Amino acid sequence: METQVLDTSASQANASAAPFTFTNAAARRIVKITVGEPEGSRFRVAVKGGGCSGFQYVFDFDASTPADSDIVIEKNGAALIVDDMSLSMLAGSVLDYVETLGSAGFEIKNPNATASCGCGNSFSV
Repeated sequence: METQVLDTSASQANASAAPFTFTNAAARRIVKITVGEPEGSRFRVAVKGGGCSGFQYVFDFDASTPADSDIVIEKNGAALIVDDMSLSMLAGSVLDYVETLGSAGFEIKNPNATASCGCGNSFSV
């Protein structure tokens, strides 16, 4: 099986077919923070057990070759990787980058989450 690469910046049809998407604001931020990372780095989004609600979102950089079971999503020059196990809990979700007076950070709008903690970094399904 070959790693699946989706380019969601090309058309709205691709974006709606993607199992996980990210906003233009998230793409801009990923491009900006990837500058200091090793060549070929991509932004990885994963779900791990833990956190106060059962599962937590993990954001990291990954310069390794994506696994065959990974999905690579590209948009506006940003590349994001999600593993297949995490994708099952992120299906239909949208990664956004939000800046307010009190904070700034990535947020995942996850329709599969039945509950989440106050900080938004952990959830349950």
